[in-house]
Amino acid sequence: MIAVYPIILTATNDEKDTYLVEIPDLKGFTEGFGLSDAIAMARDYIGGACFDRDSIPKASRLSDINVAEGTFAGDGESFATLVDIDLDAYKRKMMSRAVRKNVSIPYWLNEEAEKNHINVSKVLQDALKEKLEMA
Repeated sequence: MIAVYPIILTATNDEKDTYLVEIPDLKGFTEGFGLSDAIAMARDYIGGACFDRDSIPKASRLSDINVAEGTFAGDGESFATLVDIDLDAYKRKMMSRAVRKNVSIPYWLNEEAEKNHINVSKVLQDALKEKLEMA
């Protein structure tokens, strides 16, 4: 599902090229250094805000966004634009990220695994997939 939300970007014109970002429909704020980073941060905020919802908030029309009423209106030059995000792709990305787990194995078993260049994480992943009948 592709979602498109209006955002308000405010250029602070500082040495870092900071853009303050407001996502009115999600009552969210973020920032980025440079325009492309600010848009990426807005996209990530939208993805995170919509990640575990059954239904996402309705987006306003761009023409309904009044930048003069934005939270950062007094902090620099503001303008509104649209940001899209593929929520399905965002969810897949978040769900496939690695999660660190600490496991304990006997010292001698670890020594043998290292001696034989066995990737213990890979073996654990394969075993879990098999056990869960996902292989």
